[in-house]
This record gives sequence, C-alpha cells and structure tokens, in this order.
Amino acid sequence: MKEIKPFSKKVWLSSPTMHGDELKYMEEAYNTNWMSTVGANINEVEKIVCEKTGSKYAVALSSGTSALHLAIKLAGIKAGDRVFCSDLTFIATVNPVLYEHATPIFIDTEYDTWNMDPDMLEKAFLLYPDVKLVVVANLYGTPAKLDKIKEICKKHNAILVEDAAESLGATYKGKQTGTFGDYNCISFNGNKIITGSSGGMLLTDSKEAAEKAKKWSTQAKENVNWYEHTMIGYNYRMSNVIAGVVRGQLNYLEEHIALKKAIYERYKEGFKDLPIQMNPIDLVNSEPNYWLSCMIINSDVDVTPQCLLEALNNINAEGRHLWKPMHLQPLFKDNIFVSNEDSDVGTDLFKRGICLPSDIKMTIDEQEIIIETIKSCF
Repeated sequence: MKEIKPFSKKVWLSSPTMHGDELKYMEEAYNTNWMSTVGANINEVEKIVCEKTGSKYAVALSSGTSALHLAIKLAGIKAGDRVFCSDLTFIATVNPVLYEHATPIFIDTEYDTWNMDPDMLEKAFLLYPDVKLVVVANLYGTPAKLDKIKEICKKHNAILVEDAAESLGATYKGKQTGTFGDYNCISFNGNKIITGSSGGMLLTDSKEAAEKAKKWSTQAKENVNWYEHTMIGYNYRMSNVIAGVVRGQLNYLEEHIALKKAIYERYKEGFKDLPIQMNPIDLVNSEPNYWLSCMIINSDVDVTPQCLLEALNNINAEGRHLWKPMHLQPLFKDNIFVSNEDSDVGTDLFKRGICLPSDIKMTIDEQEIIIETIKSCF
C-alpha cells in the first residue's frame, strides 16, 4: 500500500466553523457597550432558537451544563432523590444531578439508536417506582426513542429532561429535539454544530419555568430597588458577546447539518466492505444532525479502537473513543445500573467504537485519506 503522509494541518474531530457574521454581532455588543448579560444579541438568540425548535420559551445561559442544572432544579430534585439517567453519554449529562446531591441510576443503551433503552427504563420504574425524573441524552446528534420514553415517563408520573446538547437541529417524527421534555437543554460549546465558543440554553413550554430559570441564572435577585435575595442563585446567564457569536452562527445551522450528513455518507460508502457498522441512523422516525460520525468494529474481528486511533494520530487527524459509560466511571462505581441480565450494551459499544474526524472544514480529499487509513488497519 502507498505510504500515507501526515496532514500538514491537523484535521480535527469537530472544531468551530466561523463565517464572519459572528464578528458583526460581537462588534455590535462592543459598540453599544452591552458587554455583560443583557443586550440585543441575547434577546435575538432566544427568539431565533424558539422559532427554529418550536419551543415556546428559551433562556440563554453560560453553558449546556448550567441549563441542565437549572432543569434539575426546576424538576424539584432534592438531596437523596434518585434520578434515571442515560448511561452512554458525557458526564455533563449527569453532573447536575450530583450538584443537587441526588443519586443517578443509570439506564443501559440500545443498539437501535445508541441511546437510552426504553425497555430498560420501564424495568427501572418497576424496580424503583419512587423515581420522578428521567434525564435522557441524544448521543452524537441521533435522537433517542423520545416518544416511547416520554410515554413511559407520563405513565409513571415522572418529569422528563431532554439533554439535546449534541442534537440541535435533529428531528424525531417531525418534531425538533430539545422540545420533548418538560425542560430541555442545548449547548453551544466549541465543538458543537453551532457554537458560541461556550454557552447553552434551557428550552421549555412553561412561562413560569422560564422566568424562574432566568431569575436563578442572574443570582436570584428580587425585583426591588436594592439587592434582596430570598433563594440561592447562580451566575449562569449568557454574555451578550457570546450571544453575538451564536446569533451569527444560527443562520448556518441547516448548512452545517448538510455538510455533516455528507461526511457521514462518505464514510458509510467508503467503509461498506469493512467489518464495521456506522452509528445507526433511523430515517423512518428521525433525521439526526450527524454531529459526529462514529463506527464500531464487528465483535469477531481482531482490530481494536486503539489501533484505529493510533493510525489517525499518525496522519495528524483526531479521533476519539466513544463515551465511556457512566456506570464504568470510578466516580459511579457504587451506583445502580439497570440492564438486561445477560448484556451490557453501552460497554460493548465503548469497547468496539470510535468517533471519526467529522469537522466540516475537512476537505473531501482529506476524508478520502482518512478512509484509506482506516481501511489499511484491516
């Protein structure tokens, strides 16, 4: 095989893609001197996100994690409560549960979507019927079976929080993700499909919840002429400067999704003869945003994720392991994990999978070299 030379410039997993509009709105914040947590950019991004998602209310915050934290508080979770959480996810999905001194119970994953298994969620409610909150994440931009999960929550009188940090712009049965839960969260972190360098948003159809979240996010100040506080608050409101970046990005959401989809489809075609499977796409029920293209190696093949990642690193391209399941994390070694007795889907995916370079600035030629690099490992 012809030697593959390393790229002169690193090909990233998923880095920010800027267009120039961002500077216009950042300069507007600068020129009008609205540099803090109030301003036109914040108002506009809340309005635009509501229009794009169909959510009635949006509260712009400093991160997706802060949005999740306020969602947990809105759900009324307190110390000692148990919460059902996605197992195969980034820890940011779970940390806000710990902030409120509650205990996560992890629900295993399904192969269909790589997200929370509704059957295991139903099993969890049979085992722990007192649980009143479910936190579900949409992994790598692919929606979970959100209708089934929502139905199960309704059946057991539980609140649903949807972590749509990775799935902005994705739809499930024609409805935008980030709108299925009672409280929902999106992220504008630097690696997301739309970025503000940081930032996030809480989405809800409850005006009361939105007003409460906004108050909490600005140190819970009372509406009087002096600084009066009757409850704990947080410094969680989005900066008007960061909002300017997000505002400039939002017009490009559909374009970014189309570019991410093309990357996924080129990988799928390029790997069609390899003993691998791409992350599942259920086009009958959903349209993902294709945030990251991922793959798992067939279980009967003697090739490891580490081999593939080293090969990518050797050509100056970034790949990563799939998320390590929460129940395998040392922090959660004593937490309950609900799965089928004879299987552990999340662990299986983690042991066999990697995230491929999915940066939309990657050229087709660069992606073809990455495909050939992966093929050479087999």
